[in-house]
Amino acid sequence: MKILLIGYGRMGRTIEQTALAAGDQLAGVIDIGNIADLETIGRVADIAIDFSAPAALPAVAAYVRATGTPLLSGVTGLTVQALEVFTELGRYAPVLHSANYSLGVAVFRRALEEVAGVLRQDFDIEIVETHHNQKADAPSGTAKLLLDAIDPNHELVPVYGRQGITGKRDKREIGIHALRGGTEAGTHTVSFFGQDEVLEITHRAASRQIFVNGALHAARRLYHMPKGRYMLQDILFGGHNG
Repeated sequence: MKILLIGYGRMGRTIEQTALAAGDQLAGVIDIGNIADLETIGRVADIAIDFSAPAALPAVAAYVRATGTPLLSGVTGLTVQALEVFTELGRYAPVLHSANYSLGVAVFRRALEEVAGVLRQDFDIEIVETHHNQKADAPSGTAKLLLDAIDPNHELVPVYGRQGITGKRDKREIGIHALRGGTEAGTHTVSFFGQDEVLEITHRAASRQIFVNGALHAARRLYHMPKGRYMLQDILFGGHNG
């Protein structure tokens, strides 16, 4: 697989090392400093893998439109409006965006869909995520992904931390809490609090390598797919969101 790597931070460098060790090739490296190069390089790779920053999205989107290069994006901190561009890009190439490429988190999300369907009406639900002290966005993209699995129709009311006298907990609220410190790669816990019982599901990442492995696994499948907007669930478990 020949990769155009967009974003050369810690994730980008780890993707480079892992891909080369697996026998893949790098067609080029684009970072924020030379993002304008996307306007002129043309199609040079089987797939573009983007772990850059929200500010680069317009240039990346223009590149996909111009070249039809398949795109796998792991950029976090995007607005709801910005995320809509991936659906539009599906007209030009197979496109996948996920806030988390851990295979364990993908299974976590699928399990939450089932569990929430059974417990949501009678249990209080809270999400707690923990990351290193250098993470810029909160709550994490993964926490938002898990929230979407629990509440796909956005019927619950997110509460981001609590302070002061908040009164009795509303049955429609779901608490989302962000902890930051040290070198924590990422821990996510979803708790279902019922009458005299608690169910908790936790995923812990020991390093960024799990995200890199999952992204490359998905990329190898994605670039063979027809044009369209895909979710990680589609790639791993089948199905297509169009």
